[in-house]
Amino acid sequence: MAETPMRVGVVGADMISDIYLKNMIGRFDGLEVKCVCSQRMESAKKRAEQYGIRAVTFEEMLSDPDIDMIVNLTPTPAHEDIVRRALEAGKHVYTEKVLTADYATAAALKDLAKSKGLRLGSAPDTFLGAALQTARKAVDDGLLGEVNSFAIASNRDNRLLTSFYRFTNLPRGGVGYDYAVYHLTALVSLLGPVQQVAASVRTPYPTHIDMNPACPTFGQPFPTPNESEIMAIVKLESGATGTIHFNNDSVMDDQCYFALYGTKGILWIPDPNTFGGEVRFMPVGQSLDDHPEVRVLDCPFDYGENSRGLGPADLADAVREGRPHRAAAEMACHVLDVIESIMESGRTNSFVDVKSTCERPAPMPVK
Repeated sequence: MAETPMRVGVVGADMISDIYLKNMIGRFDGLEVKCVCSQRMESAKKRAEQYGIRAVTFEEMLSDPDIDMIVNLTPTPAHEDIVRRALEAGKHVYTEKVLTADYATAAALKDLAKSKGLRLGSAPDTFLGAALQTARKAVDDGLLGEVNSFAIASNRDNRLLTSFYRFTNLPRGGVGYDYAVYHLTALVSLLGPVQQVAASVRTPYPTHIDMNPACPTFGQPFPTPNESEIMAIVKLESGATGTIHFNNDSVMDDQCYFALYGTKGILWIPDPNTFGGEVRFMPVGQSLDDHPEVRVLDCPFDYGENSRGLGPADLADAVREGRPHRAAAEMACHVLDVIESIMESGRTNSFVDVKSTCERPAPMPVK
């Protein structure tokens, strides 16, 4: 057991809380989950009974001196108020993505945390997993030579998403804020911050038919106002430039393509919405007749399975060790700024400079 585990209160008891609680209680010695709260107390009581913790109100959680960190698992529109109140109560905070509904409030909360000597972190933490850390090591070791371009593409099906996961219809629930955030966070963690974007952003189907038989509006049309398609050119501060393509008007099963192109080869990376998977590399040939085989890279890192909660665990370890935590507010703010810049470019049909920047987080230790 870690010498001084950080005592945690969890806000939000819906679907995503299950894997967070399972991992934070059962896998990470540096965390001690004490309680859970929710707008619906019945949901909090159910989770509390399931995991042997207390169900409390948010006010009780904030006033509890035995709580060191708040882990916020609520939808994005609630983030600013919850994070601010937790910081003002003297708690470290880790929140689900995105940090807040807009860059300005996220940056203000980052500054608030700094002024109070507190840590503020944000999902996604999938970039800390085995696959993306293997890719990071390949980049840092120079396996690809100079990385000069990249390509990212993925899909989902809004007919199902918007019916069964209604938070996708809330503000900042579209494909950019809810889904592309994984890929952009992974990209920045691998290659550094974004400098400029140019994008097409579309909402071609602003209504859908409710496909959820358990919903009172089953079979009826309902509004789905968020963006569902993003295609963009993304230029990094390093000079590497690539494309991103997200289509939520396609099939449900994610078919992610994520490739880095370098002067010494190509690296293919698994879906950054997951922690594991094969990282494949094809080196350059030495002649016109040389066709080198693609090989799967050895993975010297832990956390290849669903490890949500790794971000809070790293934050707690960082406090004890006196180092920066990896899923930090600085990178989360920058990625949010990138998403907002993509949205602005889609509205104005122009190239947009990204105003913020950040450092790449430190790599995870090898096994």
